[in-house]
Amino acid sequence: MVPSIVIVVGLFGGLGLFLLGMQLMAEGLQKAAGERMRRILELFTSRTSTAVATGALVTALLQSSSTTTVMIVGFVNSGLMTLSQAVGTIMGANIGTTITAQIVSFDIYSLALPLIGVGALLYYFVKKRLHRHVGLSLLGFGLLLLGLSTMSGSVDPLRDYPPFLQLLITLGERPLLGILAGTLFTVVVQSSSATTGLVIAFSWQGVISLPAGLALIVGANLGTCITVILASFGASVTARRAALSHVLFNLFGVFLFIIFRGPFVNLVALTGVSVARQIANAHTLFNVITTVILIPFLTRFVQLVTVLVPGEDLVIEQKPLYLENRVVATPAALIGAQREAVRMGELAVTMVEQAVTAFLESNTELLEQIEQREEAVNALEKEITAYLAKANQFPMGESQARFLTNLMHIVNDIERMGDHAINIAELAQIRERDKLELSPGASEDLVNMFEVVLQISRDSLDALLHRNAAKATELIAQDDIVDDLEKRYRSNHIERLNQGLCLPEIGVLFLDVVSNLERVADHANNIAEAVADIAFAK
Repeated sequence: MVPSIVIVVGLFGGLGLFLLGMQLMAEGLQKAAGERMRRILELFTSRTSTAVATGALVTALLQSSSTTTVMIVGFVNSGLMTLSQAVGTIMGANIGTTITAQIVSFDIYSLALPLIGVGALLYYFVKKRLHRHVGLSLLGFGLLLLGLSTMSGSVDPLRDYPPFLQLLITLGERPLLGILAGTLFTVVVQSSSATTGLVIAFSWQGVISLPAGLALIVGANLGTCITVILASFGASVTARRAALSHVLFNLFGVFLFIIFRGPFVNLVALTGVSVARQIANAHTLFNVITTVILIPFLTRFVQLVTVLVPGEDLVIEQKPLYLENRVVATPAALIGAQREAVRMGELAVTMVEQAVTAFLESNTELLEQIEQREEAVNALEKEITAYLAKANQFPMGESQARFLTNLMHIVNDIERMGDHAINIAELAQIRERDKLELSPGASEDLVNMFEVVLQISRDSLDALLHRNAAKATELIAQDDIVDDLEKRYRSNHIERLNQGLCLPEIGVLFLDVVSNLERVADHANNIAEAVADIAFAK
C-alpha cells in the first residue's frame, strides 16, 4: 500500500517550491536585464533568422516563454513589431523555454541549498541593485532545484505501485491522452517548465517511460498558449493574430509528433543515457524541428493566420520618423522635431475625433484604436522631449533656442489633448454600459462644439507645420469662441433638465464631454501662441 497522502503532500509541496523558484528566478532576471531584453526584441527582429534567435535568447534569459510572448503581443498591439516579426520571435521563444529543462535534467540537486544560501546573502545583505537581482535569481534557481528534488523523492514509492505504473503505460500507449494531460496540467500551473520539471522528476525515479514523458511535454507546449491567448483579449487584430500563431505553431508540432511519434522516440533515445536527459533533449528537438520546418513557409503561415483572424490591420507607428541623431547638433534637428510634433498632433486630434464619435454613436469599437493611439502619443512625447533635451546641449542662436523651448511646450499640449480624448472615451464607455440616451438637443450641441474644436485643433497643427504666424494669430483671436459655446451649451443643458428633456445621468456625461472639448481647444490655442512666438522669433 502506497502512503498516498505523503506522496501528494511531497509532490505538491515540491511543485510549489518549483513554481516559487521559477517566479523568483524570472523576476530577478527580468529586473537585471528585462529592459535590455525589451530593447533587443525591438531592434533584432527585422529578419526571420534573427527574430528566431532573438526570441530564443530573450526567453532563455527571462526563463519564461509566456513573458516573451506577452511582450511580443504588446509590441504588435503597439505597432512596434509586424506579424511576420512576431511569428518568428514566438518560434524562437518556444526554443528558448527548453533551456530550463536542459539545466534541471542534470543531477545538480545538491546545489540547491548552496544556491539558496548565496542568493539570500546577495539579496538581503548587498545594497547594489544589480547584485540583489542576481541574488534573487540564484535564490529562485535554488528553490527550483529543491522543489524538483522534493518531487523526485516523494514519488519514489510509486515505482512499485501497479495502478500508477499502469497509468503511465496507458499514457505511453495513448499519446493523445498524454498530450491532453500535459496540456491541462500546464493550463492549471501556468508553466510548461513546471510540467517538464515534474516529468523529469518522475524520470529520475524511473517511474515514467520515454513515450509517456514525450506525450506529456508535447502537451505542456500546447498548454502554455493559454497565457498569450488571455493577453490578446481586447488587443488589436494583429495582436490576436500573433497569439493565434503561437497556438497554431504548437498544434502543428503536436500533429508532427502524432504522425512521426515512433521515429521521434527512436531519435530521442539516441541523445542520452538517462530518460531525464532524453526528455530534456526531446523538448528542445521538438521545438527546433517544428521551427525549421515552418520557417520556409513563414509567409504562407502568416497568410493563414490573417485569414483565420479577419479584420482591418491598424498599425500605428510609435517610433519617431523624423528624429535623426546624426543631425541633433544642427538646426535640422528642430525641423525634424517640428515634423514629429505635427505627426504626434495628428494622432491626438484623431483620438479626439474618434472619442467624440464613440460618445455620440455609442460606438465602443473605436475605443481600441483610441488606446493604441494614446500609447503612440505618450511614446512620441518622451522621444521628442528627450531629443530636444539632447539638442539643447549644443550651441544655438537665440531664435533657435526660442524655437526649441516652444516645441517642448507644444509637445506637452499635444499630449494633454490626447489625455482629454481618453477622458471622453471613458465617458463613452459609461454611456454604453448604462445605456443612456442623449436628447436631440444635446446631440446637436455636442456636434456643433465638436466641429468647432476639431477645426481649431487641425488649424493649429497646420500653423505649426508651416510656421504660419498669420494663421496662428487668427486662431488666438478665436480663443473666446469655444468658451462662449461652452457657456451657451451649459445653459441649454440646464434648460433641458428643467423641461424634463434630459436625464440627470446623461446630463453629467454631457457636461464632462463639453468641459473636455473646451480644454482641447485651450491646448490648441496654446499651440497657436507657441507658433506665433516661433514665427516672431524668426
